[in-house]
Amino acid sequence: MDLGLKGKNVIISGGASNIGYGITLAFAKEGANVAIADIDEEQANRAAEKARSLGVKAMVVLADATSHDAVAAALKKVLGEFGKVDVLVNNVGWDRIAFFTETNPELWDRLLTINFKTDLNWISAVLPHMSQNGGGAIVNIGSDAGRLGEAREAVYSGCKGAVIAFSKAIAREAGRFNIRVNVVCPSLVAPEKPEEVGAKSAWKEPPVPPEVLEKALKAYPLRKGAAPKDIASAVVFLASDTAAGIITGQTLSVDGGYAMV
Repeated sequence: MDLGLKGKNVIISGGASNIGYGITLAFAKEGANVAIADIDEEQANRAAEKARSLGVKAMVVLADATSHDAVAAALKKVLGEFGKVDVLVNNVGWDRIAFFTETNPELWDRLLTINFKTDLNWISAVLPHMSQNGGGAIVNIGSDAGRLGEAREAVYSGCKGAVIAFSKAIAREAGRFNIRVNVVCPSLVAPEKPEEVGAKSAWKEPPVPPEVLEKALKAYPLRKGAAPKDIASAVVFLASDTAAGIITGQTLSVDGGYAMV
């Protein structure tokens, strides 16, 4: 099925590693031009080179998504190169596994900033542009933790729950400008190949030991988790006006059946 993404311009925040790498290449395979906004320049350049090999334009913008000013500057660079942004994907995220009683306010602030405020920064920057240029699609990467709550991920769960609620609110506000906003919630997603992970990725040193991952996957009805390409397939579908043009304000879990709603 032709998703109608050829020639579209896409920003992927956190588009260099793991899920982000998969999303970047999925859009490139659909013929979309990609702007990889990331703090890992080396890995972002590898992802961009791979995207260019598929025949599309690809650029790297160094962007600390936790900074509102840095995001605004990054968007200006993308518009200078592409002229327009049709799709925004917010994929920045990070967690530290610990019981809530073992955490502290400094960690809470870091989790809130990386997992929620980064979305606020990018959407705040992109919404006026999309509103004035015929609309667009925004896909935020949530988490099953935000739907179910996960032990030892209490604050992260709260952040991702906020992403889901925030996305619904923006979908209501921005719909009149032909802007669609949806959320994709992965469960555990481990990179498949070494080249999918940069030095600054959380998965450079896997946060979940293999034996813990194997045990966790037994709780999934399909007995397997998602790969980056599985998440990417859902993202490009929701970004497509051709395939998902009437879908907004929705949350889709891609997780082997872990979070059944």
